[in-house]
Amino acid sequence: MALACSAVAQWAGISLSLLGWVLSCLTNYLPQWKNRNLELNEMEIWTQGLWQTCVVQEEGGRQCKAFDSFLALPAELRISRVLMFLSDGLGLLGLLVSGLGLDCLRLAAGQQARKKRLLAWGGGLLWTAGLAVLVPVSWVAHSTVREFWDETLPAIVPRWEFGEALFLGWSAGFLLLLGGCLLGCSGRAPLASGRYAAPEMQPHCQRLQMKSTPPRL
Repeated sequence: MALACSAVAQWAGISLSLLGWVLSCLTNYLPQWKNRNLELNEMEIWTQGLWQTCVVQEEGGRQCKAFDSFLALPAELRISRVLMFLSDGLGLLGLLVSGLGLDCLRLAAGQQARKKRLLAWGGGLLWTAGLAVLVPVSWVAHSTVREFWDETLPAIVPRWEFGEALFLGWSAGFLLLLGGCLLGCSGRAPLASGRYAAPEMQPHCQRLQMKSTPPRL
């Protein structure tokens, strides 16, 4: 029973982490971190991301322009770029390391202790990647809220609001944290009878593979 729970936790952890990493990459490059609608022209919407600013017009389509200078960006955008790149790199490394430590992987099947360490290290990397996503997304969201309620600005000045990429970033961060915790806890579980229980794990791995494989028509 313990082996079955461990296999399920590892499978769920790697799946959630992979989904979180994909969403993190999308969040990094999407220009919809902040949206602004001009009241004088409701058919025109401005969006801003880490790399470019875009204007969406109902008749003219989308036009985007990349930022000219990295140093001219606000502090939250400069640091967000670094943290998002760090998150993508740590997430990819964590997926590779924890993938090598999965019990259902037959590679190094006789070295359970090493596999447990790989799971723990991979889970820690993924957990750090989740934090590296949540920090810039939450920082940009906080700056957006502070500017939106800034009483020193005239009421007629358009304000930035939350974009879709921020919600993707929050989802990515929580998925990476949850997946990293599941993998890390699996890596800290006690060894099975002091040796690798590969024969006992095979039925559970086969059932998980059958559930994840779509039925043939």
